Amino acid sequence: MDNKIPIRFFIVTFLWTWLFFAILIIIGNSDLQIENSIFQIISVPIIIIAAFGPGVGAIYSVRTLNGKGSVKIFLKSFLSLKFGWKVWFSIIFILGFCSFISWILPEFFGVSRLMPFLPSVFVFPVYLIFVTLFGGGQEEIGWNGYIYPFLEKKFNCLYAPLIMGIIWSVWHLPLWFIPNTLQSNMNFLCFTLMVIGYAYFHTWIVESSGYRSLSGLISHGTANAYAALFPYLDMNPEATTSRFWIYSVLMLFIGLIIGIYRYKKNNKNKTAQTSHNKR
Repeated sequence: MDNKIPIRFFIVTFLWTWLFFAILIIIGNSDLQIENSIFQIISVPIIIIAAFGPGVGAIYSVRTLNGKGSVKIFLKSFLSLKFGWKVWFSIIFILGFCSFISWILPEFFGVSRLMPFLPSVFVFPVYLIFVTLFGGGQEEIGWNGYIYPFLEKKFNCLYAPLIMGIIWSVWHLPLWFIPNTLQSNMNFLCFTLMVIGYAYFHTWIVESSGYRSLSGLISHGTANAYAALFPYLDMNPEATTSRFWIYSVLMLFIGLIIGIYRYKKNNKNKTAQTSHNKR
């Protein structure tokens, strides 16, 4: 891998996703009298398909840059679950802690409880699998599974997640113009802070797993799934956004700590390697 970033990945990723988003923006803001329930039935599968944009961009880039047979090798890299217990613990505990604190803390300041969106905690494992494969986790096929190593090689582990997080946030932008999406009730700046924190966290998870890309999908899916178990976003437009701000700032803070730690660790290793080579 050289320092040249495959721009075609971003072109295909944005074109694929924004094309499907554009369809929903046009339908949702047209003069057609479509009931919200019917629009939801239409929009959910289209948004799921749109979320495969980074994966489509990755597969296209791998095929056109590395030739025939490269896609099969690329997809095989997502089959390993041997992350190690520390990675599994970090995904479950850190993301669960941030979600739970953001959900429960405002109650101590008079904010009414927001009930979980899941009917039972026992549904969570099934919901987690669905969200990992179709509810956001699939984005990591392209983000951490493909493009991030190029960014880190070019910009290092401190700045690469920041750059990817900003691009990732902008990639979501059309969702604010589609009626009744989760994002339509989010502050975009707050969302961007959260996504940047995610970028630092998910890339660290993938590195810690021995660069097993599936860990990125599971980390992303777990983060999204916890939002239904410990909801920090109220779908009522007039509700307080304190929970979402707490969660976003927490994720950003943890992400930056991880980024600084990785940066110092990598510099220390490079210094030690340089000193060893001089002997």
